[in-house]
Amino acid sequence: MSKILGHFINNADVNDDNRPTPVYNPATGELTKHVAMASKATVEDAIAAAEAAFPAWRDTPPAKRARIMFRFKQLLEENADEIAAAITDEHGKVFDDAMGEFGRGVEVVDYACGIPELLKGEYSRNVGPGIDSWSDFQPLGVVAGITPFNFPAMVPMWMYPMAIACGNTFVLKPSEKDPTAPMIVARLLAEAGLPEGVFNLVNGDKEAVDTLLNDERVQAVSFVGSTPIAEYIYSTGTANGKRVQALGGAKNHAVVMPDADVDNAVNALMGAAFGSCGERCMAISVAVCVGDETADTVVAKLKAEIADLKVGPGTDVSNHMGPLITGEHYEKVKGYVDLGVEEGADLVADGRGLKISSHEDGFFLGPCLFDNVTADMRIYQEEIFGPVLCVVRAESEEQAMQIIDDHEYGNGTCIFTRDGEAARYFADNIKVGMVGINVPLPVPVAYHSFGGWKRSLFGDLYAYGPDSVRFYTRRKTITQRWPSGGVREKAQFSFPGRQ
Repeated sequence: MSKILGHFINNADVNDDNRPTPVYNPATGELTKHVAMASKATVEDAIAAAEAAFPAWRDTPPAKRARIMFRFKQLLEENADEIAAAITDEHGKVFDDAMGEFGRGVEVVDYACGIPELLKGEYSRNVGPGIDSWSDFQPLGVVAGITPFNFPAMVPMWMYPMAIACGNTFVLKPSEKDPTAPMIVARLLAEAGLPEGVFNLVNGDKEAVDTLLNDERVQAVSFVGSTPIAEYIYSTGTANGKRVQALGGAKNHAVVMPDADVDNAVNALMGAAFGSCGERCMAISVAVCVGDETADTVVAKLKAEIADLKVGPGTDVSNHMGPLITGEHYEKVKGYVDLGVEEGADLVADGRGLKISSHEDGFFLGPCLFDNVTADMRIYQEEIFGPVLCVVRAESEEQAMQIIDDHEYGNGTCIFTRDGEAARYFADNIKVGMVGINVPLPVPVAYHSFGGWKRSLFGDLYAYGPDSVRFYTRRKTITQRWPSGGVREKAQFSFPGRQ
């Protein structure tokens, strides 16, 4: 059997041959390694390590935590090529895209380096006679993250840098489909000086997830993935008294107005729909074109651009798009293309049957473009998570917005227009959590927060940014009075006021 990747607990590799699961190179289809699926006992060992480390880490000054984050950031940058190469080898995205993912994750580490400022409480003197009041932001304890395959470096970094900078200890359960990049990063955390047990990584499947959700020592869970699993994570975790943020699926729409710069809009749609083979929760999968003339122009230009799009292994930097992550996912996405044809949509560009020379066994599906898609079609309603772009036609901006608002997901959206009034109306009124104006992928920077509306988010707080401090801490408010002069005070039976 090939190499088996285990776990990382107490700053050490934990070898494990429990239920080894194959990991593939999606560009070649070949088996490259196996990853162990953690048993309940192994996950409990990781939780116990985090619990044991928490008291000392909680009491570590925030400035010292920040110094470890600064060192961690330096090590990440020194090892960027190795981490990005691991992403390309196991996920399939082109190397430049892997580096872009990695860089956006490092931005959150940057933000965590400012934790002494972010944890400063509030102080009010003389809220009453000789009474002062202040608030602290105190860590929760052991917290966990469960992350998806599409961003094996970035999404975990949305979680644990802020969680541990706030004084918590962490257990990460990354995707079993591309486990190497998270393991490299875990070792760098230890090298940066993070004490044993503060960060632990367990590879696994539903058994590991359920152990984290049901263990009373875990105080909070962060999740990114599909909506059905997000809903399960949220309902199970909250039923067990945990704080939960569960980011789910998406069906992101781009509205193209008649006055838009169509060439720029089409270029933006190409990258947003087909970058990373469409395996992004912020990918644009629906273009809503206002007016038939707009739609005809957009479809014609998209068809021409798709003909020139280069598909191949991510190690070739001249390629624009790599393979899907697994053979199983390839069949699922291809099945949606088959379904769209059956449903009556017009398949303008057909990526089925694509074969890449010397990579015939890779999981390659070329870009697919549907026109005349309607809201009752499953290819419109469901998240495909592949290189499939649907064009829907609308008669007005209001109708385009109604189409978007009626969808169950509300993760991200954008509008292409030269009209400031139309853009402002769209941004103010659309029922979606993240909005771009001539920006196709409006992913917030690290000092803002990421999250959608409707069935794209379960929980009250977004990922990273200011919301991460609120999610990973509890507020404690202290009110203090020191009586003076040795005067004995009488009992007061009325509710205390501020006089």
